[in-house]
Amino acid sequence: MDTLIKVNVNLIDINVKKGATILEAVRDANFSFLDMKIPTLYYLKGVVDVDDSGVCVVEADGELVNASRTRIKEGMKIQTRSEAVVAARKEALEKILKIHNKACIHCFRTGNCELQDLLHEYGFRDEEDLPQKDIELLDTSSKVLVRDNNKCIRCKRCINVCAKMQAVSAIAATGEGLNTVIAPASSKGLAAASCVNCGQCVAVCPTGALVEKEHTDLVKEALDDPDKFVVVQVAPAVRAAIGENFDFNIGNDVRGRLAGVLRDLGFDKVFDTKFGADLTIMEEANELVERIKNDGVLPMITSCCPGWVKYAEHFYPDMLDNISSCKSPHTMFGAVIKSYLAEKMGLDKNKIVVVSVMPCTAKKFEITRDDECGAGVPDVDIVITTNELAKMIQDAELKFESYSATEKYDEPFGEGTGAGVIFGATGGVMEAALRTAVKTLTGEEAEAIGFTEVRGMNGIKEASYKVAGNTIKVAVASGLANANALLTKIKNGEADYQFVEIMACPGGCVNGGGQPHQNAHVRAMNDVPGKRAAALYTHDEKSALRRSHEDPAITELYKNYLGQPGSEKAHELLHTTYVMR
Repeated sequence: MDTLIKVNVNLIDINVKKGATILEAVRDANFSFLDMKIPTLYYLKGVVDVDDSGVCVVEADGELVNASRTRIKEGMKIQTRSEAVVAARKEALEKILKIHNKACIHCFRTGNCELQDLLHEYGFRDEEDLPQKDIELLDTSSKVLVRDNNKCIRCKRCINVCAKMQAVSAIAATGEGLNTVIAPASSKGLAAASCVNCGQCVAVCPTGALVEKEHTDLVKEALDDPDKFVVVQVAPAVRAAIGENFDFNIGNDVRGRLAGVLRDLGFDKVFDTKFGADLTIMEEANELVERIKNDGVLPMITSCCPGWVKYAEHFYPDMLDNISSCKSPHTMFGAVIKSYLAEKMGLDKNKIVVVSVMPCTAKKFEITRDDECGAGVPDVDIVITTNELAKMIQDAELKFESYSATEKYDEPFGEGTGAGVIFGATGGVMEAALRTAVKTLTGEEAEAIGFTEVRGMNGIKEASYKVAGNTIKVAVASGLANANALLTKIKNGEADYQFVEIMACPGGCVNGGGQPHQNAHVRAMNDVPGKRAAALYTHDEKSALRRSHEDPAITELYKNYLGQPGSEKAHELLHTTYVMR
C-alpha cells in the first residue's frame, strides 16, 4: 500500500503518495475544480517523463521549481498560480514564441494545439510573427507526413516515441534547449530516413510541427466531378474516436452518425470496412491452415498493418516470407468494389473513386505500393485520416451530433460481423482469425467465441490453444519496439509460435497516427486507446454475427464470384507482395 504524506496546495491540505513529483501528486489528486492544474508542453506520460519547457513551474516553500522534476516533501506548501508562477510561465512562452511560426489560422492543428491553448490562457494576443528570413522550408518529401520546423517547440516527444516505442529512430536531435535542431536522420528528408509512416510522431506532437499530409481537397474534387462514382469506406477504429472531435466522450461508438454525415457530404455509397476485415479473415485463416497442414513458413505474421509491413521491409527483410500475403482490409475491399460491385452495378471501374477513412497515416503510403491494383486499377484512390474527415465535416458546417445513431451502411455489404470490428484493437486480428481458423481446421465452431487471452493493452501477449489435435501457439505485439523484441526471440530460437499479430501503433489502430489528438493532461488521466478499444469489444458482444465466415455478404461473394478462400481469383484480387528496402 502506498505511503501517503500531507502537503498544502493553494492553501488546501491534501494527502498524496510519498515519492511522487509535484506534477504527479497534483494530477493524482485530480482537484482541477480547485484550479490546481499544472501546465505542461514537453511532458507526455510514457513518452517524455519531464517537462523542461519552462511552463511546468510552481512555487514550493517560497521557491520557483520545476514541478515535473521536484519531489514532494511532508508539509510542503505549493502554489500553482501565484504571481511569480504566472510570470515565469509567461516568460517561458515568450521564449518559445520567438522561434515559433504563429500563422495559426492556416495550421491543421489550430483549435487542437497544446501551445495555442496556453497562449490563450495566459493572454497572448497578436504576437509578431517570425521574420521571413527565419522561416524554414517545409519537409514534404514523405508521401504521408509534413514536417514544419517553424512550429517545432523542441519538446522531443517525436524523437522519444520514434526511438523508444517504435525502434525506428527516423528523427534525431542535436543541441540543447530551444537551440535544439530536430531533423530526420537522413539529410534528404523524412522519406529517406527509414520512416515507416506510422504517424506516432504526429500523434504525440503538441503543435502542428508534424501533421498528416492532407488529402481532403482530392476527396472534394472527386465529389464535385459528376463523372465519378465516389465510394467511401470507414475503418472500425474511426467510429470509436471521431466523436472526440465533436465533444463526445472518449470511446463513444458513433458508427450510425458517421453513415449519415458521409451521405450528406455527397458520397454515392457508404460502406463499413469491417466487411473488408471479414474478408481478410477468410483469406488469412485459410492461409494459416494451409501453412500448418503443408509445412509452410511459420510463424505466419499478420499483414493488415502497413506500418509494420514497411518496418519489416526495412529491418527484417529475411522474414518477409513469414508475413501473410493478404492485403489489408481496406485495400481488399477496394479491389472488391472495383471488380465485383462494379460488375454488379454496371459501373465502369475507371470511374469509381474509392476513399478510405482510416485511423492510420501509413495507409496513405500503402495505396502507393506496387501490387495494390487487384482489378487492374488502384484498389483505393484516396486515404484520409479520422482528423481529416472531422475537418471536412466541420468545413461543411454539418452538425455531427444531430445525426441518428441508428443510420445503416449501404448494401450489398451490409452489417458485417463483430469479428471485423475488433480488428481496430491490438489482439483483435488474432482473435477474429482464430474464430474462423477453428472452423476451417475442425469443421466445427469453437465452443468459446472469445479468445480473450490476446486482449488488452499490454505490449506483448502470448497464448496457446488446442485445435484439432494441434497446439497453436500465438503471440501479439503492438508498438514496433515490442515487435522488435518479439521477432528477436523468434529469430534466436527462444520462442516458437505458429501465428503472430503485429500492429505498429501501441494499442493498435485505435491509437493510430491519424486519430483525434488528446492533450498531455487527458492522456495522463485516461487510458485513451483502452477506452476506444472497449467500444469495439462492446459492439462485438452486441453483434448478432461474431465470426467472419457467418457474414452472409461474405458467403455470397465467395459463392458467386471468388469461389473459395485462397482461389486463383482471390489471390488475383486480395493478395500482395513485399520488397526489401
